[in-house]
Amino acid sequence: MIRLGLEIESRPSELPYIERVWRSRSDEVGRMMSIAATHWELVFWEHDGQVQAAVMGPEPSACLADVPQDATFFGISFALGTSMPHIPVSRLVGGGAEIPDVTRRSVWLKGSSWHPPDYDNAEAFVRRMVREGIVDCDPIVPAVLHGAAPDVSDRTLQRRFVSATGLTQGAIRQIHRAREAAVLIQEGAPAQDVVHRLGYYDQPHLARSLTRYIGRTATGLSSPEVTEPLSLLYKPSSSVPA
Repeated sequence: MIRLGLEIESRPSELPYIERVWRSRSDEVGRMMSIAATHWELVFWEHDGQVQAAVMGPEPSACLADVPQDATFFGISFALGTSMPHIPVSRLVGGGAEIPDVTRRSVWLKGSSWHPPDYDNAEAFVRRMVREGIVDCDPIVPAVLHGAAPDVSDRTLQRRFVSATGLTQGAIRQIHRAREAAVLIQEGAPAQDVVHRLGYYDQPHLARSLTRYIGRTATGLSSPEVTEPLSLLYKPSSSVPA
């Protein structure tokens, strides 16, 4: 649980289509630092009695984002390679697509009414999405993430990565490394140790990466005195082989 103006709780999932499930609540905070993310998400939130939902794309860099006060949020972060064919993830990078006509009891997805998911039944909701063809997965992406070397050309592999994730392998690698570095620094690891452990050239290289993808310096990550809280930060479950 993270308590810095945002209360954030998250958990991993055994379902291969899901990277992580999370929920949060805002309390006397107007902005947050939205850190770079490689995964697209299905997000629901309630504010002043109104329920909204959106499909949010990957974030290629950190940026400040407004946060409605006294709002609750719930999200499903989908695994790399998973996508909704009728909403290409490449069109969502750095943005999102609103889902209209959402209530506490219903959400429309591809012409059908569904009961909105929650923190505890996210897997059942996604299983239904898979069964009905709303969510699909390009198997080459998780295969590469687990170290396989598919028998396709580099150009084909890059094209399929961008089509399925919205990002290049290089961008995914850099974002994952920055997130892992931020987690290590928050856990108390010295910056110089992080440089050697994660393969940065030197501390200025680490600093540039953290600033671009996390929106914080190493000092800012280790200091509790920050203006805006960070969005959900965790060590990615998989990374792209070098």
